[in-house]
Amino acid sequence: MQHSKNNNNFIKYANGPSLEEINNTVSVPKSNHFWKNLMAFSGPGALVAVGYMDPGNWVTSIGGGAQYGYLLMSVILISSLIAMLLQYMAAKLGIVTQMDLAQATRAHTNKKVGYVLWIVTELAIMATDIAEVIGGAIALNLLFGMPLAVGVILTIFDVLLLLLLMKLGFRKIEAIVITLISVILLVFLYEVIISQPNIPDVLKGFVPQAQVLHHGQLTMALGIVGATVMPHNLYLHSSIAQTRQYVRRDEKNLAKAVKFATWDSNIQLSAAFIINCLLLILGSALFFGHGSELGTFSSLYHALNDSQLAGAVASPILSTLFALALLASGQNSTITGTLTGQVVMEGFIHIRLPMWARRMVTRLLAVIPVLACTIYFGGDETALDNLLIYSQVFLSIALPVSMIPLVYFTSSKKIMGERFKNPLWVSILGWICTICLTYLNIQLIVSTVSSIFH
Repeated sequence: MQHSKNNNNFIKYANGPSLEEINNTVSVPKSNHFWKNLMAFSGPGALVAVGYMDPGNWVTSIGGGAQYGYLLMSVILISSLIAMLLQYMAAKLGIVTQMDLAQATRAHTNKKVGYVLWIVTELAIMATDIAEVIGGAIALNLLFGMPLAVGVILTIFDVLLLLLLMKLGFRKIEAIVITLISVILLVFLYEVIISQPNIPDVLKGFVPQAQVLHHGQLTMALGIVGATVMPHNLYLHSSIAQTRQYVRRDEKNLAKAVKFATWDSNIQLSAAFIINCLLLILGSALFFGHGSELGTFSSLYHALNDSQLAGAVASPILSTLFALALLASGQNSTITGTLTGQVVMEGFIHIRLPMWARRMVTRLLAVIPVLACTIYFGGDETALDNLLIYSQVFLSIALPVSMIPLVYFTSSKKIMGERFKNPLWVSILGWICTICLTYLNIQLIVSTVSSIFH
């Protein structure tokens, strides 16, 4: 078979299997029973979905609702559909070629380019990790009054927790992540229900409006898109899609693996879509018209306990649940960010370190700038929020670096084989999304840089 031959050519460039300690470790049924297979393949999508609802999304989604009501619901919908398309391609690439996106990109470049791409991608992961560290530290501060610097240092020990979980097996990690996602979903579902949103207005928000193109609304829309579609998820998904024990040389089994990996991804990304919608609905239902200053996690926390802002539903319970969900989100994102750091380091520059060293290096790259900022500004949360906003610029720069090769590889008959290459309409859609997102992210970079100098 053509794709098998191409796989052999591909694999000789790889630095061993992607995430070798968990690669091909989860058994799947040999029968074609739909629900049994779906359960067996479910899990990787949850780890990917975490990136679409991490703390970096929260301020933009709630702030978007507070400033513009339900207008930007359509932006969340479009972002989520793009995410489903890209993650389908990423999972398919990993399953069919048996390489993650970093390994595949490195196989088509030289050593120098590999190092440059690794640096760009590592900066993007560091930027993502910064949001997680800040979110976790602020949640600990809000819940327990813990100084921000202490909270930041404590996030280093998340790595030790991940090492323990890896010993227990990848399915345990997936179960914990799904549990934390469920906590976040239930918290915001409860808060939205008691905020009594206007349902017809919510549904109307899913229809794109010309108002979105106005300057202020467009800036916020770009922020939502930039915080939603992130490059590290593409590397992660192309790796962890390979954890299942499907037959690697059989087209029928590969097709089955791709099918159920896509089901898993779309279901979990739908959950992320619902959570992002709930965040925007919450911001709109409680704060639209009088919540324009909700730009930080602390301001959101206190607003939920302020009857002048949140009205009759304001209570300490609401604000505490918000902080708990923020902590859960930070912990979830820690797991996925650290795994992705290992994927890109091994894939791009072929460095293999002991597991604890890889995890610690990845974590420290994110913790050091946050800790330095915390100490320098004396624990001022506004400084941390500014750091979080500026860190998104790196994500914007790195997105085309991951999207362009992903669409190219999965559209190639030579790499994927006739059966698994993207249909023409998927390739066209993929390139349109890549061009549009690249343009939007350039706009986001320009607006962020201009705001620094004004």
